[in-house]
Amino acid sequence: MNTIVSLLLDMNPGLAAGLFVVFLVVGLGVGGLVTWLILKQVSKRRSERKLDETSKKVEEMLETAQAECKQLKKEAILESKEQDLKRRNEFDQEMKEKRAEQQRVESRLQRQEDMLEKRESEVSRKEQSLEDRKKDLERKTADVVKREEQVSHQQELMTAELERIAQLTKEEAKKQLTDEILDETRRDCAVQVRNLEQQAKDEADLNAKNIITLAIQRCAADHASESTVSVVPLPNDDMKARLIGREGRNIRAIENATGIELIIDDTPEVVILSGFDPVRREVARLTLEKLISDGRIHPAKIEETVEKVRKELDQQIKAAGENAMFEVGIFGLHPELIKLIGRLKYRTSYGQNVYRHSIEVAQLAGLMAQELGLDINFAKRAGLLHDIGKAVDHEQEGTHIQLGADIAKKYKENAMIVNAIMAHHGDVEPKTIEAVLVQAADAISGARPGARRETGSNYIKRLEKLEELAGGFKGVDKAYAIQAGREVRVIVKPEQVDDAKALFLAKDIAKKIESELEYPGQIKVNVIREFRSVEYAK
Repeated sequence: MNTIVSLLLDMNPGLAAGLFVVFLVVGLGVGGLVTWLILKQVSKRRSERKLDETSKKVEEMLETAQAECKQLKKEAILESKEQDLKRRNEFDQEMKEKRAEQQRVESRLQRQEDMLEKRESEVSRKEQSLEDRKKDLERKTADVVKREEQVSHQQELMTAELERIAQLTKEEAKKQLTDEILDETRRDCAVQVRNLEQQAKDEADLNAKNIITLAIQRCAADHASESTVSVVPLPNDDMKARLIGREGRNIRAIENATGIELIIDDTPEVVILSGFDPVRREVARLTLEKLISDGRIHPAKIEETVEKVRKELDQQIKAAGENAMFEVGIFGLHPELIKLIGRLKYRTSYGQNVYRHSIEVAQLAGLMAQELGLDINFAKRAGLLHDIGKAVDHEQEGTHIQLGADIAKKYKENAMIVNAIMAHHGDVEPKTIEAVLVQAADAISGARPGARRETGSNYIKRLEKLEELAGGFKGVDKAYAIQAGREVRVIVKPEQVDDAKALFLAKDIAKKIESELEYPGQIKVNVIREFRSVEYAK
């Protein structure tokens, strides 16, 4: 049995398994049992052999690991010794450097101590010198005080002697000398101011005249027109009776619906519309024209026509505002501002149409801004809006300047535009050059020939006020308003006003006229001083 087991152990495991299968197939009884025991013995021997082989391998691995550990231990000891040696060398080098640095610091401190000792001795020497100088200065100061007292006493004696000789006190002499110096200074200043003004005028007048002339030449304008009445032609006089209606019901219906008075008199084939509101007057005029054209005239038709005309007129006003905006060449205005500009078409001032006047001012300001290299769009915008308050001044309280500024603020216009509107009549100081150009353009548009009408009574009152203002100054003998109120000639008393004072008098008169008088354009103040010496031979 043992022999068989030994043979099976020496066999290939696959062959042994095959034999087991053979034995199992050949005989299952005793042969199978014998086969099972054989195989079990084979398996046990194989496990013992593997265990021996594994033990040998483990012993070999332990020996190898012990050898490696000894080698690593030797290397670690060597490396540690090398690092220790290196650190000692570095420590020695660092200590040498610190000792050298300490020696240098000690030597530098020693030098500084030597220098401080020298400076201390020098400071002591200087303090002694200053003390000596202080004593000397005190002695000299005492001498100076004594001499000042002597000089002051002598000066008092000399002043008293001079006052006795001149028969004037010190204050009187000082006042007389000051007055003489002031008079001479004023005279020199007046001469200098005159020379500077003349030089500035010589340099600026030519350019200003050229710019204004060019702007005027490039701007076409209309003459003054009707201001408070409109005339409606009739096809025949029978139409007057139809307009009046039975017991005057038609004419009352027209007046109630439009707020305009109808004047129907003996003038042939004409009806006159009278009213201060130009928009209402235009509504009444268009209503009459439509009623006359239609032929049906009765209260219901009148009210219907008036309402229709008002809607059409609103469209015309908006179109007029847009046309003005396109004609001037500016964009981005608020729609309500455009409507207000269109309403100016039916507003007049001194007979001048405010709509055309605003366009004219915008064009003039833009042309002058172009010549001066300024902001053309800003100048045009301010010129177009400068009289926007006149579109509502007959409906609201306040001047057209304040109303215009409020309107511009309401619709978010630039603050500089608001300032130009408020400054175009000189009520506030202009903050931009464009605002000054709007002032000039407004004056040019209003002062040009045929621009405005002025009643005779207002004209006379203005000239009388001008002469009164100029004649109210001290030293003025006579004052005359000439050149249709564009010049005031002032004749002064030569014994009260000299040449220097005449220059300042002209400026004062001009400032008073600007602040207290309303006038178109500009007024020249001409001060004349003439001295005549008269003697009679007997």
